[in-house]
Amino acid sequence: MNLFALNLLIAVGWAAVAGGFEALDLVLGFLGGFVALWLTRPLFGPSPYFRRTFGAIGLVVFFLYELVRSSVAVVWDVITPRMQARPRMVRMPLDCSDETEIMLTANLISLTPGTLTVDVAADKSHLVIHAMFAEDPDEVVHDLKRGMERRVMEALR
Repeated sequence: MNLFALNLLIAVGWAAVAGGFEALDLVLGFLGGFVALWLTRPLFGPSPYFRRTFGAIGLVVFFLYELVRSSVAVVWDVITPRMQARPRMVRMPLDCSDETEIMLTANLISLTPGTLTVDVAADKSHLVIHAMFAEDPDEVVHDLKRGMERRVMEALR
């Protein structure tokens, strides 16, 4: 059985035993089920479920951090009299090859204030990105590859 489906089944079972299908009961059931499955993982054999789950949690935490950090940078640039922005178009070669990974990477980059994915190459080899703070385009590409793209691949592979 798929471990994610089993985890959902445990969460629903916990909510039923707890007496209500409220969000908190479902979340607690899911977390409890995840811990129970983690402790009994040798029974299920090798599975990417736990690695992907930790990768997805890392991606969400990283994205929220980048969202706050970049929002503060953009707001600071807007409210201060001296403009710090050095906008440029940069080309980011892609290590991910799956369409879902490319789509998620491009959308998360666009959702982060100060960056916008403008185009995906027809051969899916690179993204064209407009970056608001790009004094060094190579550093922008390096940060996006090391941050967003790597974490997307960890969550989906």
